[in-house]
Amino acid sequence: MSHKLSALLIAAVLGVSTLGLSACDSNDGPAEKAGEKVDNATDNASDAVDDAADNASDAMDDAADQADDATDNN
Repeated sequence: MSHKLSALLIAAVLGVSTLGLSACDSNDGPAEKAGEKVDNATDNASDAVDDAADNASDAMDDAADQADDATDNN
């Protein structure tokens, strides 16, 4: 068998295998769906904590600026 034909055969087998494996992922069971919901909830909670920390940091920066301005005026 020639080298080109062997490479083509290997590429075809890998392509068919990839398509076969990707088709299996679409049949998520209840545990997979529940896991995805937990992941989404965790991501949302993490985002909320990050937003709260950013807001607190901004508020502290504003308070420090106001204190600095008050001391400069006196």
